[in-house]
Amino acid sequence: MPRTPKPQSYYEDIKRRFAEERDLRLSYRPEGTQQYTSDLDGELGKYAIDPYSQEIPAREALNDAVEVLFIGGGFSALLTSARLHEKGVDSIRIVERGGDVGGTWYWNRYPGAACDVVAYDYLPLLDELDYVPVRHYSQGPEIHAHCQAIARKYDLYRLAVFHTTVTETRWDDIEQMWYVRTDRGDHMRARFVICANGTLSKPKLSKIEGMTSFAGHSFHTSRWDYAWTGKQLENLGDKTVGIIGTGASAVQIVPELARTAKELYVFQRTPSSIDIRDDWPTDPNWARKLQPGWQAKRREKVLAAFERDPKEVARLAALSPEDKVRQQENANIDYMMRIHARIDSIVKDKVTADALKPWYMFMCKRPCFHNDYLPSFNQPNVHLVDTHGKGITRIAPQGPVYEDKVYPVDVLIYATGFEVQKTGIYNQIIGRNGLRLEDKYADGIRTLLGIHTAGYPNLFVMGGYQASFQFNLTDMLQTQGDHIAACIAHVRSSGHHSIETTESAEQWWVDEVIRHRGKTGRNQECTPGYYNFEGESNRRQDGNYNGGFRQYFEHQGNVRAKMEENFIFA
Repeated sequence: MPRTPKPQSYYEDIKRRFAEERDLRLSYRPEGTQQYTSDLDGELGKYAIDPYSQEIPAREALNDAVEVLFIGGGFSALLTSARLHEKGVDSIRIVERGGDVGGTWYWNRYPGAACDVVAYDYLPLLDELDYVPVRHYSQGPEIHAHCQAIARKYDLYRLAVFHTTVTETRWDDIEQMWYVRTDRGDHMRARFVICANGTLSKPKLSKIEGMTSFAGHSFHTSRWDYAWTGKQLENLGDKTVGIIGTGASAVQIVPELARTAKELYVFQRTPSSIDIRDDWPTDPNWARKLQPGWQAKRREKVLAAFERDPKEVARLAALSPEDKVRQQENANIDYMMRIHARIDSIVKDKVTADALKPWYMFMCKRPCFHNDYLPSFNQPNVHLVDTHGKGITRIAPQGPVYEDKVYPVDVLIYATGFEVQKTGIYNQIIGRNGLRLEDKYADGIRTLLGIHTAGYPNLFVMGGYQASFQFNLTDMLQTQGDHIAACIAHVRSSGHHSIETTESAEQWWVDEVIRHRGKTGRNQECTPGYYNFEGESNRRQDGNYNGGFRQYFEHQGNVRAKMEENFIFA
């Protein structure tokens, strides 16, 4: 039967509740991003130690030159390297802080780690590696192994440097090369540098009074201590565990802890939206019938899916801007209320169920998908400590404190996420005339396609701001990798040495980003999170390009079609 239409007052009441919850969060932590720290040194240094590389091999400092140098060894570097190899570029070096390739899948090895995007779309280069994922959604170990397989296929281990952090990347205008220094004393040179460190790479911690006084064991989710918990968490059977945070990592971890820990306390500031995650093993008959090029065809379908039917375009065009926004908001609220209904249908305790309900628009915070997270709160050993937007602000030697009640725990796990990075993490990027990139961006981010920036020849940025935002990040990274490989191939085949965007092309793109952002007040209306800089105000150009994924892809092609207009070649 068709649903009875709800009055507009219903939606307005919910929007008011959304605003109240947002304001509550902001009133508790008005400092925005400053409520976190990612400077993990001194007493906090233990939260940054790599637990997956017990011994760092000694090596001599490098003083050599390569043609292409990647800062970071995740999917950005791997899939772009593949495209460069196809174009005849073999002198490729990956410089990676971790002990292997994989990026986020090297670091995030916590129990239950998996990808929320369908594996056949998320894992890149499946055609090239003749590989079909084993499940509809890939788990962390399979994804990491796929990264290693890519590195082996394209001989990326030969020049790779691991356990190494780039500290300075400086352009030499006379030599027309980038000079790259590291924390291992290296002084490398590279013709092209590609910043591929990702936007969520550096672990962060909430600034909580008394953190260093905690007498038990503690670690960050991206540095999971299996030596303490046991490989199958078997050491937690007689332990009381606390986890601070209820974001994407915690949603996957909590069910695993619930199955093994004696007691589990989940400290929540803001609940995540949790939807169904339909997963199943890959059908071997389906996999066997796949023809070469099958993944490329899937990606084309993704692009096509973003193109509205002409009738729908005409219908939306007939609406006033106010009606269009109202229609979008109402549909969003309907979806979130279905999320609420799912919680009520699963969680038995009403107080707990109500506490787990997210009061914000869908996509204000990263959406999560899991079938076992909500049922975990029906277990007698699992306790939700809902801080009603305040968060844990003090930790005693015994454990976290909320409303003067101490929660004693044996181990405290920080699921507090990662610092959102624009470009570079531990790295000073210095272009022409000694200009630091962070100084150039001080008055607003300025790029072409989110990839090039004037004053920084032969420098390419992947996964940064002013690029298109996609929930399936590898779709966007694939287009960027293809674009970068094409640009480098053009420089090499044309007898040039460097490529640099013109200021006019850069200004055009800045204007495009601004034109497609800020059409509504959604960014300011959302509850604080890393999508909106924890509620801080930000310039309209300091974000993603929101003109659509197909349009972003087409813009890349149009920019390459007019190379001489958009770039300066030396």
